[in-house]
Amino acid sequence: MTNASVREFRMPDVGEGLTEAEILKWYVQPGDTVTDGQVVCEVETAKAAVELPIPYDGVVRALHFPEGTTVDVGTSIIAVEVAGGAAPAAGAPAPAAEAEPAPAPQEPQEPQEPKAEGSGRQPVLVGYGVATSATRRRPRKAAPEAPAGQAAVSVQAELNGRTPAPEPVAEPAAARQRPLAKPPVRKLAKDLGIDLATVTPTGPDGIITREDVHAAVSATRARAPEPEAQAPAPAPVAPAAAPAPASYDTARETRIPVKGVRKATAAAMVGSAFTAPHVTEFVTVDVTRTMKLVEELKQDKEFGGLRVNPLLLIAKALLVAIRRNPEINASWDEAAQEIVVKHYVNLGIAAATPRGLIVPNIKDAHAKTLPQLAESLGELVSTAREGRTSPSAMQGGTVTITNVGVFGVDTGTPILNPGESAILAVGAIKPQPWVHKGKVKPRQVTTLALSFDHRLVDGELGSKVLADVAAILEQPKRLITWA
Repeated sequence: MTNASVREFRMPDVGEGLTEAEILKWYVQPGDTVTDGQVVCEVETAKAAVELPIPYDGVVRALHFPEGTTVDVGTSIIAVEVAGGAAPAAGAPAPAAEAEPAPAPQEPQEPQEPKAEGSGRQPVLVGYGVATSATRRRPRKAAPEAPAGQAAVSVQAELNGRTPAPEPVAEPAAARQRPLAKPPVRKLAKDLGIDLATVTPTGPDGIITREDVHAAVSATRARAPEPEAQAPAPAPVAPAAAPAPASYDTARETRIPVKGVRKATAAAMVGSAFTAPHVTEFVTVDVTRTMKLVEELKQDKEFGGLRVNPLLLIAKALLVAIRRNPEINASWDEAAQEIVVKHYVNLGIAAATPRGLIVPNIKDAHAKTLPQLAESLGELVSTAREGRTSPSAMQGGTVTITNVGVFGVDTGTPILNPGESAILAVGAIKPQPWVHKGKVKPRQVTTLALSFDHRLVDGELGSKVLADVAAILEQPKRLITWA
C-alpha cells in the first residue's frame, strides 16, 4: 500500500462549537476491516457520549490515541488503508503520492489549509492549523549559522518582506521554527515553566500535546537533583510541584479529573449562578389526591406499557401553569437587551447519570397528551441512564424540573439551567400530619421550590406559577377545568 491509500479520520465537532472530546472506547483495532458507516469508537464531549462512524471502507492501520485521551476537534484519531488509493475525504490530509513537489529551500511557503470536498475552505482551530503532507512551514529564523548580530539582520529582513534564503548547513529545526502547539498547551507550558522549544512533539504533524508538556516536566524533575548548588535556577519550575502525585496523600485522598459532562456542568452552573439573579420560592402541598390518580392511571389501558409516576402529573401541572402564565416561559437576550417569550415548551428533566448530571428536554411538551408525555418521559429517562443522550436532546430547553425527592430530600434551591427562566424542584412525597377538613390526618405531602430569573420574572409572576402547580397537585381535576 502506498501513502496515497491512507485516510486520516479526524475528530469531528459532534456538538455545537465544542473544541474537544474524550475517547471512551475503541470498537476496532489495527488490522480490523471497517465499512462505511461502521461505528469505530465512542467519545464523550462536554454534553454527551456519542458514537463515531467511519465514512469509508478499508483496514485500520493505526489508532493515534488510547482510550481515556482527550483529543481536540480536528485532530486525526485513526488511520485507515483504503483500496485503490482514492482521494481522501474532507478533513483528511492530502496523499503524499498526489501532492505537489515541496518548494525549494530558498522559497519557504506558508502552511496551506486543506480543502473540504467541493472547494470551500475548511475551518481549523487557532494555534495549530492543518497542512497537507507536502507543504513546508516558513522557518522562524533563516540565518543558518550566523552570530547574534547577523540573526537580527535576518529577522529584520523577514519583517521587510525579504525572507533570507536558508543555507544547506542549517541549525536544528527547533531553533528555526516556532514549536507547534495549541493555545491551551502553550498556557500549560508557561504555567509549568517549560520552554516549548525543548519539548519533543508526538502529536500529528509535529504538534506538541499536553502529554508532551507533562513528559518534559517529569524529565525536568528527574534532572533537578543534579545541580544541587544552583538552588535559585529551578524557581520557574516550582508551580509544577502542585499537580505532582506526591503533593497529596495518595493513601487517603483520591483526585478525580474534571472533564466531559461534569466539567461542562460546573462551568454552566457557575455562569448561571453569577449571571442570572436567582429568586427561589417554596410551597408545601397536600398531594394525596394526585397520588390516588397515579394509581388509577396505572390501571388505565391507555397507559399500558408506559411509566406512570408522580413526576408525570407534576410535569403536566407545570405545563398547565405555564399555559396560564406564558410570560414565565422566556429567556433573556443580553446582546439585544430583550426578553424573548417562547410560544413552545421544551421541558427539561434533570437526570443523574454515571457521567454526571445532564438535562435533556422533551421537545414541544406543551402539545403532548398525557400518554404521549408519559412515553416521552420514559424514553428520556432510559436513554439518559444508558448514557446515550444526544447533544441535540440537551439543547433548546425552556424550563426544567429536578426531582430531588427520589433521594429522600425534602426540597432545595435549584440553580437555573443556562438560558432558561425557571426550574422547579420537587421534594420527597411522604406521609405527614396535615389539617384536612378541620381535622389533623396523615396525608401525602411534598414541598415544591421554584427558582426563576428575576430579570424577566418578577415575584408576582413566579408566585402565580408556583401556586398554580400546587393547586393542580392538590386538586388534579384542575388538569381538566384549567385546560
